[in-house]
Amino acid sequence: MDNKALEMISYGMYIVSTKNEDKRYGCVINTLTQVTASNILVAITLNKENATNQALKTSKKCAVSILSEQATSDLIAKFGYFSSCDTDKFQGVSTREIEALPVVTEGACSFLIGEVVNVISCGTHDIFILQVTKAEKISEEQPMTYRYYHEVLKGKASTKAPTYQEEKVSPTGNKYRCMICGYIYDDEKERIKFEDLPDDWKCPRCGVGKDQFVKIN
Repeated sequence: MDNKALEMISYGMYIVSTKNEDKRYGCVINTLTQVTASNILVAITLNKENATNQALKTSKKCAVSILSEQATSDLIAKFGYFSSCDTDKFQGVSTREIEALPVVTEGACSFLIGEVVNVISCGTHDIFILQVTKAEKISEEQPMTYRYYHEVLKGKASTKAPTYQEEKVSPTGNKYRCMICGYIYDDEKERIKFEDLPDDWKCPRCGVGKDQFVKIN
């Protein structure tokens, strides 16, 4: 199968957020589809391993922030590569509390509020059907497409994204993979050996330290 054909499907970039027992949860997704014109329903997908998935199944309500081209790589990395179980992703991020939900407004051009009306299990992911109860445009910025995220921000799909494809690594040179986001450090390409990097060096994609990298060849 030619996986390149799947890359032609158009996607956006979104942050899903919810609250359960006074704890805030959120993650980046790239799948949101409006499925009805009246009595508006939308569908989103969440990996079953995401803490946000489990929280949403309990809370039955979430916000979806539609990211604009002004959203930074740091914002996407914060919500895309770390777990809400051990990280307060909302700390230092501009939000509004709407209907008791933490709505991310930083880097967003609009948002919607939805109530879960159905959950459909699909292998590694769940499809959540949301009844939209509120929607608001908050800026004139262009919404960020998945192509923009890849080509301009040089972003990669999270390992929990439905579009994730493992990078193929050539057998030459020493390479190290970030266990959090999958970024590959190539000694030959960077011209500095990984072991010679300073102790405070951080992954350029998700910001974790050298101790989160493993040698892959």
